[in-house]
Amino acid sequence: MFNQEPLNQVETYQSFTPGQTILQEGEPGDRLYIVAEGQVDIIADGQLLETVPPGGILGELALIDDKPRSASAVARTDCVLAPITRQHFLTLIQRTPLFALQVMRVMAERLRRATHTRSRT
Repeated sequence: MFNQEPLNQVETYQSFTPGQTILQEGEPGDRLYIVAEGQVDIIADGQLLETVPPGGILGELALIDDKPRSASAVARTDCVLAPITRQHFLTLIQRTPLFALQVMRVMAERLRRATHTRSRT
């Protein structure tokens, strides 16, 4: 899970209700989200890839590679998310190396799960 320090620097939170789309596959990405409360489903090509719990992040890939969103995110439960804009993301990475490491760990875990899932099919 994510260190809570970036959450202390967030000025606003956004609430979502179950079934509400947070991120849409194919759209440009200008922010990532840290899940403060609730759970969010990550869906690509109509398949559930992952459910992100409190403390998890979503939407980071589009900020890193500046390409369209590779998946959609839909609120599984009532959620409170902390948005991190591209500029705030870059500032956090510069000022808090641990934040950058945590983002890389999340990406590595997702890649390992995807690779493991593919190798079993």
